[in-house]
Amino acid sequence: MDDVFFSLHSAPPRTNSDDASSSSPPLRTPKIFDRYFSSSPSSPSSSSDDDLQPSNPNPSLEASTKRLDYMIQFLDRKLSNNNCNNSSNNNESFSHRHKTPALPEFIGKGGGTGIFRIPVRAAVHPVRPPSLEIRPHPLRESQTGRFLRTIVTTETQVWGGRENGAVQVWELKEMYGGSDETAPFKESVALNSGSGVTCLVGDEGSRVVWSGHRDGRIRCWKMDTGPGLDRSRVKDVLSWMAHRGPVMTMILTCYGDLWSGSEGGVIKIWPWEDLEKAFSFTAEERHMAALSVERSYIDIRNQVTVNGFSNVLNSDVRYLLSDNSRAKVWSAGFLSFALWDAHTRELLKMFNIDGQIERLDMLSGQDLTFEDDIKTKIVAGTKREKMQTSFGFFQRSRNAIMGAADAVRRVAVKGGFGDDNRRTEAVIITTDGMIWTGCANGSLVQWDGNGNRLQHFQYHSVAVQCLCTFGLQIWVGYASGTVQVLDLEGNLLAGWVAHSSQVIKMAVGGGYVFTLANHGGIRGWNVMSPGPLDGILRSELAGKEFLYTRIENLKILAGTWNVAQGRASQDSLVSWLGSAAGDIGIVVVGLQEVEMGAGVLAMSAAKETVGLEGSSAGQWWLDTIGKTLDEGSTFERVGSRQLAGLLIAMWVRNNLKAHVGDVDAAAVPCGFGRAIGNKGAVGLRIRVYDRVMCFINCHFAAHLEAVNRRNADFDHVYRTMTFGRPSNFFNAAAAGTSSAVQNPLRPKGIPELSEADMVIFLGDFNYRLDGISYDEARDFVSQRSFDWLREKDQLRTEMGVGKVFQGMREAVIRFPPTYKFEKHQPGLAGYDSGEKKRIPAWCDRVLYRDSRSAHVSECCLDCPVVSLISHVDIARVDESVRRQEFGDIMKSNEEIRYIIDELSKIPETIVSTNNIILPNQDTTILRITNKCGENDALFEIICEGQSIIDENGQASDHHPRGSYGFPQWLEVTPAAGIIKPGYIAEVSIHLEDFPTLEVFLDGVPQNSWCEDTRDKEAILVVKVRGTCNTNETRNHRIRVRHCCSSQTAQLDPRPNGSEQVQGNLLHRADYQHLSSSYDVVSHLRNLRSP
Repeated sequence: MDDVFFSLHSAPPRTNSDDASSSSPPLRTPKIFDRYFSSSPSSPSSSSDDDLQPSNPNPSLEASTKRLDYMIQFLDRKLSNNNCNNSSNNNESFSHRHKTPALPEFIGKGGGTGIFRIPVRAAVHPVRPPSLEIRPHPLRESQTGRFLRTIVTTETQVWGGRENGAVQVWELKEMYGGSDETAPFKESVALNSGSGVTCLVGDEGSRVVWSGHRDGRIRCWKMDTGPGLDRSRVKDVLSWMAHRGPVMTMILTCYGDLWSGSEGGVIKIWPWEDLEKAFSFTAEERHMAALSVERSYIDIRNQVTVNGFSNVLNSDVRYLLSDNSRAKVWSAGFLSFALWDAHTRELLKMFNIDGQIERLDMLSGQDLTFEDDIKTKIVAGTKREKMQTSFGFFQRSRNAIMGAADAVRRVAVKGGFGDDNRRTEAVIITTDGMIWTGCANGSLVQWDGNGNRLQHFQYHSVAVQCLCTFGLQIWVGYASGTVQVLDLEGNLLAGWVAHSSQVIKMAVGGGYVFTLANHGGIRGWNVMSPGPLDGILRSELAGKEFLYTRIENLKILAGTWNVAQGRASQDSLVSWLGSAAGDIGIVVVGLQEVEMGAGVLAMSAAKETVGLEGSSAGQWWLDTIGKTLDEGSTFERVGSRQLAGLLIAMWVRNNLKAHVGDVDAAAVPCGFGRAIGNKGAVGLRIRVYDRVMCFINCHFAAHLEAVNRRNADFDHVYRTMTFGRPSNFFNAAAAGTSSAVQNPLRPKGIPELSEADMVIFLGDFNYRLDGISYDEARDFVSQRSFDWLREKDQLRTEMGVGKVFQGMREAVIRFPPTYKFEKHQPGLAGYDSGEKKRIPAWCDRVLYRDSRSAHVSECCLDCPVVSLISHVDIARVDESVRRQEFGDIMKSNEEIRYIIDELSKIPETIVSTNNIILPNQDTTILRITNKCGENDALFEIICEGQSIIDENGQASDHHPRGSYGFPQWLEVTPAAGIIKPGYIAEVSIHLEDFPTLEVFLDGVPQNSWCEDTRDKEAILVVKVRGTCNTNETRNHRIRVRHCCSSQTAQLDPRPNGSEQVQGNLLHRADYQHLSSSYDVVSHLRNLRSP
């Protein structure tokens, strides 16, 4: 939690033009107001930009030094607080030592509940699982054009893809270390702005990672960096132009082929054989390798017969999913799906988001129908000759037109774009073989492996952005920043706000689920969450908070001034800001009535409709105040916003600029039907040391009797102010991304202002004094009897009953009313002495709310503007030290270690054989038995590689396929699943006849031949893990020989050291899908148990 200390200085006679307008000469020069606190310049600290990672020869020593510094600071604060309490008890003055004691404040009723509840901020959040900050929320201005947009995990690494085309790599073994805010990482050289990374795929078999880019290129990166100086950099080893449009999605199938999808329904397959050949080229031949791969693709749409066409094949391919357990591939657009055979690359089925089969538009006028549980195959193009001639340009154009017409027809039938809120935003496959999709309306849909829609769930009203699964859980990331955890049945287990912006990607590795937020931050959540581990870890981290928390002191000056269309002299601004800003870190100025009149309001309204703002008068004030603050050398303007006559601007001292960012602006008109800016509010939102602060400049309804209108103005501003409009950032490019990186969807009824750590309202609120005459008010002012006048204050009365500014604080008023002053008339002579004799009132105010527990405020009169000087102490978490403490607790805490060991146990399993020898087109059943009586076992079958069997029966020329894929002559179904305690999983091992290999050029087959007919051997690995274990597996290796010669066929296939299991001793696991591209029923009579 952050402790915040304030000192309020306000002093405000000024001229208001709500009831009368007149030309205004330059305003009088303000006097210098006193400061009650001694100067305490903030100590600059290192930038949190994760790209600046200086080499640190001894990070452990640096971390220990930091811990010692934070501990000393903590003890010093404790001693200071004790001394302060003792001094207060002994009636001793403490104003000249350390901090001024709390001064009286007025606090409005109605705070702390509903939308006025103060947000929870702590180093260890009390209502969500503790997280590991791999990459803390970076300031948006430091990430312009370089945001992380996707992540993927391998067995040992986390990879991230940037907007500038670079990739960033974290080693899982180093995620607790480092001396910077971001965990230690390596990255590649940035590419051009149009080469942003759109998707990443890890290939453990080849030890590479594939990246798809916005410019249509696919790049290959080595997981392991070489020795020497290049170890700090990641370099691509292969790159080629894959698509004309962006590469939207990629997958590796269970056969090692790389599939990529792009706009217009384009799906290309890059066969593993061609990728493997490209890897064999030397560095000097890299250009030849790229050219070889670039032309080797298979255009999967050309593999569909020319006599059938569906518009689904023209929809953008947003997502590809590899169903390795059934050897299938799902391709998905926003509103449609296609199901493909990964082995034969045939189109099996097309259906929409409701599960309805898509109609094929036949050239002959015939229709093809599909059965939900029977695959209908379209004749593959590889069986036809000279397909490129028959499927020519005019035919493709005709099909495209037909598809577009059908799409228009369907939209018209469905009544417009009502399906947009049901569009598919994410897709995954769970361990039990079910497919889950997330939709824009927040719903989750469950499908079976054949594309049949089963059921849907709705736990959140905000769009699903990503899905992730591990073990028996499904993790869902939403646009609101919320993460939810479900079981495989769809039951909600837990949910919490994981980030302050959209969760756009999730990945599992190293015992954590990593979530990537839209702002570029990455957090790791233990895969055992929610669970008992969370409470223990939370308690341990909270107890060590003083070791990784540093208190940063910050002084903020916020001033409000109704300038009544006048212009201040340079001397007046120098006297006010030049003296007050000597040790100020942030200066916020709110002005009202910068310019007025019907023409100004009309022009402002017109500009707002096209996203423009500002005026020459507003720019004059910005330039003049900037000159006074020595803008450029001492201060930097980071944001501003103007709405008609309302203007707010913010300047930050240069030594603080590295810690201030995420600046957003907002405006809310309140005049003439809530559309005109003669009344309303403008605001700025910033993040300082990871704390969100909002400054709101308001001008509410005028006149004595308009109390309810003023209350309504505040309520409208508080509830509807939405930040995100571009403002003047540190650079112009950042402004262009302001709205793009904001959370576009928020739960209804939760204002953005309620989520800020600190909110300061300043401006001309126009609240008056009730039940008092002009003469009486002047008399009390002359006697400085402010206590009695405060009893007549409309604002205090309304706040006291909780009707406005609920829970807000204001220092006890000790300065004369600011309304209504005659220009250039000091003292009592300045109050309206004309015919109207408008009653003096405190119209200009500064109120605030925060999460502090101490009250330090005071008011005085010495200047023509109402100003607030805030002393803010912010508890800033040193993420590098916190990560190390996090790791120490995870490794050394005995209770945590016991929980992890218990939940990570791998069930004992056995396989029915270690050797399988089969001739062509034969099938056998491999049985995997879970002997554990308590826990489920998760299994996955991969292929470590294949070898050639020589005449002596010895294996040679061993080489793996991409992503540990199966050779084309072998089908394994299911290749993954869950085995319940005491059950047996039956896996079909099927050997195809020698497949025909084809060479493709530019998507079209050129020639073909029969594959090598020598005997081959594949090494299958059955990897078994527990439901909560991401790091360890228990492996069973199975030798599968594809035999042709009689000599090899006579080898003894009996199991080698593996216990034979009888199927009638244990229950069989309930697997309904045992085939991929052939019918199991037709082969049952030929099944042979080893």
